[in-house]
Amino acid sequence: MPEGCGSDKDCKLDRVCEAGQCVWPQRPARAAMAGTPATPLTDAEAGPPAQGMFRFDPRHRGRSPFLLPKQKPEILWTMETSAPVTSSPTVSAEGLVLIGGHSNKIFAIGKDGKPGWTFATGDLVWSTPAIAADGTVYVGSDDDNLYALEGKSGKLLWKYRVGACQQTVGIGPDATRCDVDAGPTIGPDGALYTGGDAISAINPDGKLRWRFATGGHVSSAPALAADGTVYAGCQDNSIYAVTPEGKRQWEFRARDDVDSSPAIEEDGTIYVGSDDNRLYALSPQGQLVWAFTTGDDVRASAAIGRDGTVYVGSFDGLLYAIRRDGTLQWAFRTGDRILSSALVDASGAILVGSQDDRLYAIEPDGKPRWSLELGGDVDSSPIIGPDGTIYVGSDDGKVYALRAQ
Repeated sequence: MPEGCGSDKDCKLDRVCEAGQCVWPQRPARAAMAGTPATPLTDAEAGPPAQGMFRFDPRHRGRSPFLLPKQKPEILWTMETSAPVTSSPTVSAEGLVLIGGHSNKIFAIGKDGKPGWTFATGDLVWSTPAIAADGTVYVGSDDDNLYALEGKSGKLLWKYRVGACQQTVGIGPDATRCDVDAGPTIGPDGALYTGGDAISAINPDGKLRWRFATGGHVSSAPALAADGTVYAGCQDNSIYAVTPEGKRQWEFRARDDVDSSPAIEEDGTIYVGSDDNRLYALSPQGQLVWAFTTGDDVRASAAIGRDGTVYVGSFDGLLYAIRRDGTLQWAFRTGDRILSSALVDASGAILVGSQDDRLYAIEPDGKPRWSLELGGDVDSSPIIGPDGTIYVGSDDGKVYALRAQ
């Protein structure tokens, strides 16, 4: 429950006292009208200067600085990729939409929907492209490589092979152990953090900084705390905390695989889901704060609202809103499993995809705002562009741009 207070001095961090409760201040926001740029919110906790990455910042809080449309959007354009798209899009400063696909390619699409460049890898691309401040695009592939591409042309700058698996493509334990489907996450100094058969920190020039060995495949993007600690889940049932130098700080054992990416709250609390049907809240010291049980696997990454509410989807088809103390605030039912990671807009509204082929916009109180049916499962995590356009991939092989009229 929220903390009681008599004045702002009684509240921790940047929270303020309103009606006897400590709350996060609501920053002003302006709705994005069609064709009119939305006004980004200033967020002192936004992280290092990078144009974009999975979950928007290194702490993976899933907060967009823009607003969802009040009315159901229409399809502005689609681009066919010929295979499912589970990667999440990223938008560059020039307006290019970057996304990976199961057609073994990375796509750059203009904001008008016209194809830009494509880059072919040797296997599926689950990874979400990360865009550095200088425009360099970093993206991983199941061919065990992390790629650095020139942002405007897609030209290969370098590639780094993660691990030494003998079988680099295909299915099976050895073929998937070194897959680079995690992140990458860009740190303050430009270092890249990704998974595979370990947690790796790679310098912007493609040289290994350090490698932390794990007991299984790391399939989700590592998160980076303000003090440089790296948190990552692993399919050996563990959540690892690794120092900025690449040394083990602590390990927390769940009861099944951890495929969810950690999300880090302002106070340092780490939220991460597991295939044991739980969302865990862990202290920065690795102690269990609470565990919230859902009806099935939790592979989506949690989003953290500006008021501290945690939003996460489960394979039971429900999106859960969970208070800071681990109690349920509300649950919203979709028609199928949720693998898509939710987004929280500037006003606290939530956007999430489901395997019932729909994209859902949900009010902060859990009531539906609108839903839109696409052509296949929506496992991709949606984003909102500066002009209010929503971008998302689908299992029907298309990338969608959606905008309210």
